[in-house]
Amino acid sequence: MRSKFQLAIFSGISALAFSACSAPAEKAATVDMDKLKVEIQAKEDAFAAAEKAKDAAAVAAYYSQDAISYSRNEEPISGNAAIKESIAKRLAKDTTGNNNVYKIVDLFAEGNMVVEIGSWTMLNPAGAETEKGHYMSVFQKRDGNYVCVRVMNVTSSPAK
Repeated sequence: MRSKFQLAIFSGISALAFSACSAPAEKAATVDMDKLKVEIQAKEDAFAAAEKAKDAAAVAAYYSQDAISYSRNEEPISGNAAIKESIAKRLAKDTTGNNNVYKIVDLFAEGNMVVEIGSWTMLNPAGAETEKGHYMSVFQKRDGNYVCVRVMNVTSSPAK
């Protein structure tokens, strides 16, 4: 009888010890996706407005200091200063009067990271679509503000 009691106690302690080891991790804080979507879309709208105004500094404010931009037909650009310089050159050469519209397609968030899948449409001065595509931006919350740390974009328009 004593050995059965000891076996039961040992089994109970073992079960308790194993269940403690496999306890679920604490859940991350819940992200208010509706609020986040408004916040990220506002960043996209500000980016588009800055492009239209040909304000490279305001466009570059979207990016973190250590951001990397992966664009079509060019090597990746590292760092906010280099991204800003590239944007300034592109804006200075642009005489079309076209402007871009950016829209969130999907948003994923966990902790201080957000991944945005978006679409972009280039419109001529009359408002007609001239090109379109998609992008992926990865944001990280730093000092209470989301900044883009990685971005990649592609065109969906046929090759010219």
